Amino acid sequence: MANNLVIDSVRDLGMQFVNNPHKMVGQDGAYSIPLNGETLWFFGDTLIGRRTPGESLWYIDNQPVGPRDMSGMGLIEKMINNTGLLLPGQDAANGLQKFKYILDDKGSLKNLIPLIEGEDPDKDRIWCLHGVALSGKIYLYFIKVQMLESGVAPVNFKIVGSGLAVGNAIDWEFKRVMYNDSFIWWGKNDPRFASAVLKDSENAWLYCYGVRKDENSVQNCYLARVRPEQIESYESYEYLISNEAQWSKEKSKAIPIFSGVPNELSVSFNKYLNAYLAVHSFDLSGKIVGRTAPNPWGPWSEPYTLWVVEKKREKELPYPQLIYAGKEHPELSKESGKILYLTYVEFEEYFPHLIEVTLK
Repeated sequence: MANNLVIDSVRDLGMQFVNNPHKMVGQDGAYSIPLNGETLWFFGDTLIGRRTPGESLWYIDNQPVGPRDMSGMGLIEKMINNTGLLLPGQDAANGLQKFKYILDDKGSLKNLIPLIEGEDPDKDRIWCLHGVALSGKIYLYFIKVQMLESGVAPVNFKIVGSGLAVGNAIDWEFKRVMYNDSFIWWGKNDPRFASAVLKDSENAWLYCYGVRKDENSVQNCYLARVRPEQIESYESYEYLISNEAQWSKEKSKAIPIFSGVPNELSVSFNKYLNAYLAVHSFDLSGKIVGRTAPNPWGPWSEPYTLWVVEKKREKELPYPQLIYAGKEHPELSKESGKILYLTYVEFEEYFPHLIEVTLK
């Protein structure tokens, strides 16, 4: 399928949430989930404290931080697996100026999906995926990883699987949803649903996109769907098994819908394009790309480059530059989707970085 994306102009709006009253000095992920009149932004690992001038966040006293919880290392006071903030409706043309972090009863950034008994903060992480608000509840998909002694950050972990947590906007307490005595719904060999969640126009289905690295080390995107009222029922999910939009509850039959996508992306319906739009980082190339399709399942176009990140390091480090977490935030878009707002994360910078893209 031909890609109908054509760029008119692009603006780099810089790092977001840097000026905050909570000593937050870096966080990744940055999924956005529309609520009633505002948006929940869901983040992964979040660092509280101070940065050491001229040093990498990940090398303290010239030593790699390793796999352990960074709380108390160097000038980092605390590391939180996942956090969130609320963003009221606003024009993003000058950056995201208005935001309010979700706090615990002590006034500190709240860990939305905390570790549970048997999990070790030096080994286990619960990282953000996407989510959705339904019938007064908020659903957050997540991925669990275990940190490894070998390897250098940011690739010193292995994937355990992904699952679902449910909570609300009153106390922001989230509990994981169990299936067969486990909160891991999709295991290490399954696609990690849901890296993106899409409501269809009639609210009849939720489409859940998940990514898996296949045998040839290619990252492929797969698609599941579920009725909104059955979101908490693992057995109700169906998987796309053919290009003719056939579905099955046998996840082993699922087919990839496109490739070259890391574990994070966004999918939305763009009125200006009259098409579905997927946005993601392209491998580790530094490119943020878009793909279009007439249906949530495709056929998806080849990737079209929306932005190329060019970030120079202040000092040489023993791992390649990592640019990831590319996605669109459709609730910020303007003129029916002609003007788009994207974020990505560069691992050393370690803040969501906002880009404005205007289509022709």
